Amino acid sequence: MTNSQPRARARPALVLVAVGLCLVAALWWSQRQSDTLVVSGFVEADHIRLGSRVGGRIGVVHADEGDHVDAGAALVELEPFDLHEQRAAATAALASARAELARLEAGLRAEERTQARARRDRLASELKRLVSGPRDQELATGRTWVALAEAELELATIEEGRARQLHQDGVDTAERLDRAVTAKEVAQASLAVRRDALALLEEGTRREELDAMRAAVAEAEAALTLAEQGYREEEIEQARAAVAVAESTLASVDRHLDELVIRAPVGGIVEALTLRPGDLLAANAPALSLLDPSRLWVRAYVPEGRLALTLGQEVSLHVDPFPDETFRGRVSYIAREAEFTPGNVQTPEERSKQVFRIKVSLVDGLDRLRPGMSADVLLDAGDGVAR
Repeated sequence: MTNSQPRARARPALVLVAVGLCLVAALWWSQRQSDTLVVSGFVEADHIRLGSRVGGRIGVVHADEGDHVDAGAALVELEPFDLHEQRAAATAALASARAELARLEAGLRAEERTQARARRDRLASELKRLVSGPRDQELATGRTWVALAEAELELATIEEGRARQLHQDGVDTAERLDRAVTAKEVAQASLAVRRDALALLEEGTRREELDAMRAAVAEAEAALTLAEQGYREEEIEQARAAVAVAESTLASVDRHLDELVIRAPVGGIVEALTLRPGDLLAANAPALSLLDPSRLWVRAYVPEGRLALTLGQEVSLHVDPFPDETFRGRVSYIAREAEFTPGNVQTPEERSKQVFRIKVSLVDGLDRLRPGMSADVLLDAGDGVAR
């Protein structure tokens, strides 16, 4: 009996201790829960609006709304209109400019230099001949021709006198007299021509002819120098500039052709696409919207009294479609300026206060979470912001 009485008295004490511990744990848990701030938002993603810088008529549509597409996939193609013809013209212009540059850089051919040298030599010889004047043999020949013409005139004069006397005596006819007179006149003209030719030979080359020939020789000499030295650097630079202009024109046409195909810059989901073949698309106008699911985040608003977060800090999230799971996220943005609480913040006790917008980038669940899902961000009392 003595041992059983202390045991009976110890049982109520143990029960009281257990109850006390439970109360303390419950109080600690309730305080801990009260220190956790829940801010709500929605899962968001990048929405990329795609279009073309050139615009035009829709030729082919390769995708539909809701399609999952890879990076670089062709989504919409525009009709080229006359761009292919423009490219052919630009290609031909570039080929011509490059050929002209190659011709100038190579200089004249050996045959052209030889031709220029031969022309210079020929004109120089002609100038030398003109400066030297007629040779002695030519002068002697000229004087001989004058003497012959004088003799012919003398003979014709005698014949004309004899014919005239015979005609006066009635022995000869008038026709014979006329022939004699004509022969004399021809001899006189021939003598005059021979004397003028001799005078020219004795006078030598005229100054005007010498000046013209000297100018021709100088021109031929300059042409030979140009042929031997090649084209000037300024001409070559001008040809290079023409090539650069032609290359730029061709590159511009190629960029226009590239803009005819609207491609996905990243892998994603086609969110909005209403265009059909035949529709007209304005330049720089959105043709479709692409959603990028590789980067998801939750936009939320934190009351200024709980602004104790740091960039890169890891936080927990609950997403409505997965109530029993906790996802991880990192604070990737904190607004520098406060704003009034937006209507979708589900913390009624803080609605009248100013808040700071934050962005929490998701680390987990990128393969399961979808933009538009409701999410809660759990912020403990110790979480803080570096401002």
